[in-house]
Amino acid sequence: MQTNDRPISELMKDVHTGKAQLPDFQRGWVWDDNRIRALIASITSNFPIGAAMFLEYGNENIRFKYRVIEGAPAKNAIPSELILDGQQRLTSMYSSLYSEKAVDTVTDKGQKIKRFYYIDIEKAISSDVDRLEAIVSVPENRIVTSNFGRVEELNVSTREKEFENKLFPLNIILDYAKIQDWQNNYYAFYNYDASIIQEFTKFNTMLVIPTIQYKIPVILLGKETPKEAVCQVFENVNTGGVSLTVFELVTAIFAMDDFELRKDWEDRKEQYFNKDLLTVVDATDFLTACTLLSTYKKKGTVSCKKKDVLNLSLADYKKYKDSLTEGFLEAERILQEERIFLSRDLPYTTQFIPMAVLCTLLIEEKKIAITNIKDKIKKWYWCGVFGEMYGGANETRYVNDVVGVMDWIADNNKIPKTVQEAYFNPTRLLSLQSRQSAAYKGIMALVLKNHCKDFISGREMDFTVYKAESIDIHHIFPKDYCEKNNYPKSKWNSVVNKTPISYSTNREIGGVAPSKYLTKIEDNGKVASDVLDGYIDSHWISIQDCRGDNFDKHIIYRAIKLLDAIEAAMGKPISGRDSKEVLDGFGEKLIIE
Repeated sequence: MQTNDRPISELMKDVHTGKAQLPDFQRGWVWDDNRIRALIASITSNFPIGAAMFLEYGNENIRFKYRVIEGAPAKNAIPSELILDGQQRLTSMYSSLYSEKAVDTVTDKGQKIKRFYYIDIEKAISSDVDRLEAIVSVPENRIVTSNFGRVEELNVSTREKEFENKLFPLNIILDYAKIQDWQNNYYAFYNYDASIIQEFTKFNTMLVIPTIQYKIPVILLGKETPKEAVCQVFENVNTGGVSLTVFELVTAIFAMDDFELRKDWEDRKEQYFNKDLLTVVDATDFLTACTLLSTYKKKGTVSCKKKDVLNLSLADYKKYKDSLTEGFLEAERILQEERIFLSRDLPYTTQFIPMAVLCTLLIEEKKIAITNIKDKIKKWYWCGVFGEMYGGANETRYVNDVVGVMDWIADNNKIPKTVQEAYFNPTRLLSLQSRQSAAYKGIMALVLKNHCKDFISGREMDFTVYKAESIDIHHIFPKDYCEKNNYPKSKWNSVVNKTPISYSTNREIGGVAPSKYLTKIEDNGKVASDVLDGYIDSHWISIQDCRGDNFDKHIIYRAIKLLDAIEAAMGKPISGRDSKEVLDGFGEKLIIE
């Protein structure tokens, strides 16, 4: 990697001739009129505008499809450098300070407009005027009007009118020959008036020459730079604009073979990934899963790190994209079987990746419908959730889990690492206070999976009811009641004291003791006492403790029930239910004796 300063005139010439072009992942970007004026003001004031980053082009190591900057006339030119960072600045500079065409820009409200830019000579050399005030933006016809076009405010539609208004056209400021021609005609227009010549000479010295000599720092990555390094370096230096993701790089690589990856993904997303749960899967997730699948199928080293994704071949993508899509759809169906219906309730979005790959492999082997195999998938999934395994860097875990679960399916003795290592501490129940936690979301899914019913309607909270009745998580012993009785928040606000309830039922409950809201439900004729008891029990809630307002017993009973459910989901016992830590936190052992 090299860093040097390049004259703006040299950079603009490179853009004009196509020596410097954009890789195809850099999408079009338009700066608004005011921002372009501010950029011009900075350059003509010799203020820094930040570095640009280029990639030396011409090595098979990185083959990107490329295109010229908007407005550049170069046709069929092969670039020697690609612009990775600085597209917006260089495009705005080229169109306003070099191109003969009107600049495509927008107003501050987003309305598309075309503009030419001038600088007021008198204002530019005045120490009392801010440089931005000297930059004038005019429409494509070079006539500024007001009152809906009735009043002409400024006209620079001819060279003579430019002279008359002392407005210098900025799109010639980097061309010595054009500057000299304009200057000669300017002097002639004013009959070589000494004061005009003196004024322009000052303008030329203060502004024109420094602008021509203005330099921009350029970071140049050599042609030998690996793809993953290009991606990493860009992430480190890019502070705005279009982020260079793995997906953007692979899109540009595939474009060399005339495959439109972006369009393929957008079509696929619209058709298959449009339901709430699957909307969490982004383009890079899909490429990561495809890389994981393809490397597993090759029976060599399985990997899906960034460098592996960047080396995914177009042939492998085409080979697996459809079957992988079905794998994601099957993963979604399994999650819904486990009562995870919406993206907000998904414990880990990242766990979707290995799960989809596993489903793809098992669909291909026609094993996905076999009960004991699907049960292993579910046990692995819940071990990941309750072991809280997917919170950090995950590429290595993806690999271990796909290989490990497939081995486990083939041989019961080969238990995958995530299943072996998963551990749930019973006191974790008390620290699960927010629905942002994966384990918290997992526990609520297990309650739903127990066929829990709404306290009033008695409807089982399946997918349809969950969405239609605005099911959300609410306190069993209400918050107001607990605070009035000075119960510890670590208990009443924990997952142990929460359950899925419909919006209308939660309003009926209010902030009173359970015995009162249960009686209220019965007295209003909503549901019979024995039936209501069944509804409450379906949430693993002790009806006896609720009717007796026994908060402490309620917490113990439900904590035991939740731990039993977690054990069943993970397929392994939870140790430490009678530990000192449990006794200190709950006041009792979490064991039924």
